[in-house]
Formats: sequence, structure tokens, C-alpha cells
Amino acid sequence: MTDTEENPGNARQREIYIDGAAGVEPEVPVSFEELEAAALEAMDDAAVGYVRGGAGSEGTVSHNRLALDRWRIVPRFLRDVSERDLSVELFGRRYDVPLHLSPVGIQSICHGEGELATARGADAAGVPFVLSSVSSYTMEEVAEELGETPGWFQLYPSTADAVVESLVGRAERAGYEAVVLTVDTPVPGWRERDLSRGYLPQLVDGEPDPDEFDTVRTFFDVFGDDSLGWADVEWLTGYTDLPVLVKGLLHPEDAVSALDHGADGVVVSNHGGRQVDGSIAALEALPRVREAVGRDATVLFDSGVRRGAEALKALALGADSVGIGRPYVYGLAVDGANGVEGVCRNLVADLDLTLGLTGRTRAAALDRSLLVDEREL
Repeated sequence: MTDTEENPGNARQREIYIDGAAGVEPEVPVSFEELEAAALEAMDDAAVGYVRGGAGSEGTVSHNRLALDRWRIVPRFLRDVSERDLSVELFGRRYDVPLHLSPVGIQSICHGEGELATARGADAAGVPFVLSSVSSYTMEEVAEELGETPGWFQLYPSTADAVVESLVGRAERAGYEAVVLTVDTPVPGWRERDLSRGYLPQLVDGEPDPDEFDTVRTFFDVFGDDSLGWADVEWLTGYTDLPVLVKGLLHPEDAVSALDHGADGVVVSNHGGRQVDGSIAALEALPRVREAVGRDATVLFDSGVRRGAEALKALALGADSVGIGRPYVYGLAVDGANGVEGVCRNLVADLDLTLGLTGRTRAAALDRSLLVDEREL
């Protein structure tokens, strides 16, 4: 038998149990349910509604969870899983883990240091961070906190080309390694929790003043483009030398078109259930997209993942990397950078241990053969 102490799952478990023997419990709750409860206590009601909420009845949020649960893992044993490899190659670079932190805007509503703390936590855990273009802090400030950990820049379309050119140019100079173009927000989703409070966190900054009405109009005029088309994708891929991923696709034909128009990859996502009430689950779209674009295309995924074992399911269904959203934001709310780091380390540990329990040793080699759709049982 081989010593498995260097695998991140074994190391994280050992650390927690050794602390427990000394009477020290984890500072960041390990279970998602306890983490969420602690985060809800730490945030005000408006922030809770923004982070936790979804579009309309929030049926898509629930459906994302149901879709993940329908796929069941079939463990395999009596195989040597002492040396496990979570790494993945994207755009010619080797990443240590097949996870990334999905873009979430205005994180200062959850913790005063917002994205700065998230960047520090991501760096400590070695998990890439996708920075939202509606960050509470500048992309340059966040890049400083990321250290050697990869950062990607998420871009919302704009009706003003000069805005896009400025943001992308700054991202290039700040050292971000990819641009993630979000295309599932040509118009805002109908988010009842926010609307019931008239709460748009991008515009919350102290006491309102008469100019706030013009600010609201300007924000919606500039960010969000309901005329966005494939020509815009092609223009962006020609404008920057950075890899461009198109985020928010659910239909296989859209994924194929994105690649045909120059995109370097796609992100299968329904915005965490925040845009279209009654949408298909992102996980339902994932295997169809993978089949349409082929094995060699870069396909990322997010929407609904709460645990490492669930990330493994997405990897097996065709994702090259899996995005995490609400869990790390809850970690941020609970304990700032330490909270983000703790959540990331727990997710990586869960993924690593579950990988070994399937009898597999390479995350990049996972496939659908280790899963069964419970509806077929």
C-alpha cells in the first residue's frame, strides 16, 4: 500500500480531524447547509435576496439541484487510487484543479473587502477566480491580490464599443488570462426578491440623490445589449489575443456557433437560475453540448454545484472545469478570505476523495461510464 498523505482530500481530512482531537472545530462550516445558514446570518436581508435568489419562482434554481441529484455515481473498488491527479489543461496552461470561482458581482454587499478577499482566498487555495465586470473593486486591485493564481475577466456586453475596448485592454494589462463573455443577459432576469425591494446592488452607494435616476438609466443603457449577435462575438475574438469563452449557453447549436465565430471555449450555464424561470437545468444541457462540439473543444460548466462530488458528476458529463458560485460567496460572508479558502479547500478535498472512491485517478479522464441516470434504474 502507498502513503496517500499528499492527496488533497486525505490532507484536508487529516487536518480537520487533528484539530478536532484538540477541541478545535473548523472555522468555516464544512456542510453546505450549515455554511449557508451562517452566511444568511452574516448578511443583511437585501444581500441575502440578491445572492440566494433566482428568476421568478426560482424553479430553475431548484431544477439545477434536481438535475445534479438524478445522476448517481457508481463506485468501483480494489483499484490502486493512491496517486490521484486533479489537474486539467486549458488554453495550453496546466491548472492544478478542475474548478474555478464563477463571476459574482458586487461582493462588497457580503463582506467589506469583497473581491479583494475572494482573490486572496482563491490564491491561498490555488483555485482560479473569474472576476465580474461589476466588481466592487477595480480589476487591477483584484489582480494584485491574486498573486500567482490565474484570474479570468468576465465581460458583460455593452452598447458602447469604447467601454468594451477599455475593459478588455485593462484586463490584458493587469494579467488576466482569459475573457469570459456573458451572453445570457441581453435583458435582466425577473428577480422577484430584488424587485420587491427595488434593490440593484450595482447602484447602492450611501444615500440616494436626485441624479440616481439618471444613473439607473445609464447603467441599463450601457451594460446589457439586447442586439448582441454572433458578429459581436467574432469582433471580440479578433480584438483581443486572450482566449475568449462564451458563457451562458444551453443549446448545442449555440455552442457550435460560438466556436465557429472564433470563441476558444464555451461555458454551459443558466446563470445559477437567475435569468430564465423554468429553464432547463445547466447539467441537462452539458452532455448535449459536449456531444455537439466534440471531445477536443473547451467546455466549462456552472450552475447549482454545492459539493465536490457534484463537481465530479459535471466533469464526467463533459465539463473540463466546473464553476462554483454561491458556496464561495457564503464563505466570503462568513469569514472573508479565510472563508473563501476554506470553502475551496473543502470542495477540492471532496472532489479528490470522491474521485478515488470511483476507482479513478485522473479527473481529466472522467467519463459518463461512472454515472447512472436514476430515471433509467
